[in-house]
Amino acid sequence: MASMLLSRQLTCCLQQNSRLLVFGHRYISQAAAKIDVDFDYDGPLMKTEVPGPRSRELMKQLNGIQNAEAVHFFCNYEESRGNYLVDVDGNRMLDLYSQISSIPIGYSHPSLIKLLQQPQNLSTFINRPALGILPPENFADRLKESLLSVAPKGLPQVITMSCGSCSNENAFKAIFMWYRNKERGHNNVTKEELESCMINQPPGCPDYTMLSFMGGFHGRTLGCLATTHSKAIHKLDIPSLDWPIAPFPRLKYPLEDFVKENQQEEARCLEEVEDLIVKYRKKKKVVAGIIIEPIQSEGGDNHASDDFFRKLRDIARKHGCAFLVDEVQTGGGCTGKFWAHEHWGLDDPADVVTFSKKMMTGGFFHKEEFRPNAPYRIFNTWLGDPSKNLMLAEVIKVIKREDLLNNATHAGKALLTGLLDLQARYPHLISRVRGRGTFCSFDTPNDATRNKLITIARNKGVVLGGCGDRSVRFRPTLIFKDHHAHLFLNIFSDILANFK
Repeated sequence: MASMLLSRQLTCCLQQNSRLLVFGHRYISQAAAKIDVDFDYDGPLMKTEVPGPRSRELMKQLNGIQNAEAVHFFCNYEESRGNYLVDVDGNRMLDLYSQISSIPIGYSHPSLIKLLQQPQNLSTFINRPALGILPPENFADRLKESLLSVAPKGLPQVITMSCGSCSNENAFKAIFMWYRNKERGHNNVTKEELESCMINQPPGCPDYTMLSFMGGFHGRTLGCLATTHSKAIHKLDIPSLDWPIAPFPRLKYPLEDFVKENQQEEARCLEEVEDLIVKYRKKKKVVAGIIIEPIQSEGGDNHASDDFFRKLRDIARKHGCAFLVDEVQTGGGCTGKFWAHEHWGLDDPADVVTFSKKMMTGGFFHKEEFRPNAPYRIFNTWLGDPSKNLMLAEVIKVIKREDLLNNATHAGKALLTGLLDLQARYPHLISRVRGRGTFCSFDTPNDATRNKLITIARNKGVVLGGCGDRSVRFRPTLIFKDHHAHLFLNIFSDILANFK
């Protein structure tokens, strides 16, 4: 009875919210792009500077409880919808950062609201299980409908997690277990291994390493932090591990003008990878795996050619290292393919692919041979959240129904073309424009200029993100259309014209 009553109350509340979402919108009809969803606003609307007085008051309150210095402003998510984020002061902004690239189909999407309105889904949102020991009856079916329906080629196994860091951390563990199992010849674990691992000593705790790249970001837990090399503030004061760090190519732009130089740069980096693998093997610190992002995101939106990644995959195979592709930020469709590494055209798939952000849940796909050989080896209390799998299944339906992968390609082309035009007009402010799909970025002269541009844009009604030392990154939702790109470009053109 209580469950039925709660279900009715929730459904009623959601229906009211659903009506509010559509009320007051204006349908946009432009030659540039026809809007396909009926819940988007028609443009920014600014009432105060950002952060406004209410945000500043709330920031002061929160800072009394925890360090809140990273907070940009406080949001009104009830009023946010589509590509627009509304803050607590009533400012409505075109959001091209989408919660650090984690909102797949916009704010308050009607399909997700409808999902929440269905009484049969109520239990999934209320009763969060310890999935490793007590999963719900439909858990396997939910995984097939959601994650496994978009699994990368050759990776039939999946384990869910709660965030990107724990996805990579547990992927490292799976790789180390796989490597050690190979070394011991798939024989039984020895008594010495069992005893030595309890005091953090070999052979139970072998001295394996993960090779990573300068500029990479893979999370903030201890193992992940040893492979993160984007900003000093992430790593300062934290003990770390002696794991190899290779240089990531620093390409020159425009690419067509520096073909030879960029090929040489990539060859240099690949040679260093092989040298490090050999060097660490001689130090008795075997490289069990290599981790890399398809586009280094937090570290500055650093790209490399598809050929670079194919050759890197070959090096991993040659030396018996697992090849781990971190798709936490690039996965989910923003590059025009569901997984950014699909652009590489690998003959031999990656061994492990991690995900989070736009995928609603964290976790990793892997080949059969990376499957743990005993229970509790890859484990935590939650192991993700079934409600996120339910939502992801609906997100995937929307992506397919609305052809949002192609949309990311077309909208990304409009955005990138416009940025290249602005670069030609304002070369003293914008350089190295680059991107794939809507996953675009550009460099500014320095950190101070970058931060000032982001602040001005925010006060003009556009939310942008920074990355690396001086880059601006674009991380819009998958429902970001051509006309959103043109709207932004018009606003930003005025900002650059008047920048002092």
